[in-house]
Amino acid sequence: MKPNFEQMSNQELIKYALAHREDQEPLRVLYSRRSPDQEAIWYGPMTTPEGETIEANISIATEAIRQRFEAIKQQKGNNNGVAESSNE
Repeated sequence: MKPNFEQMSNQELIKYALAHREDQEPLRVLYSRRSPDQEAIWYGPMTTPEGETIEANISIATEAIRQRFEAIKQQKGNNNGVAESSNE
């Protein structure tokens, strides 16, 4: 009997999918959870069709990644603070 993929967290789905590579169902559930294209942030190409780098686009994407990491780091820091204060 297969697990209920709809109730699994994304991390659980990824772990299951890696352990059961022949099973496509956990991937379908993961893909269905992603942000719709109209909500996604799209960035320009990093290179021209000829293979030359587009420095402006690389800078924009690099900054967006940095900001995302900072937001995740702050979120984890806030979660840790909540857990610590509730244990005291």
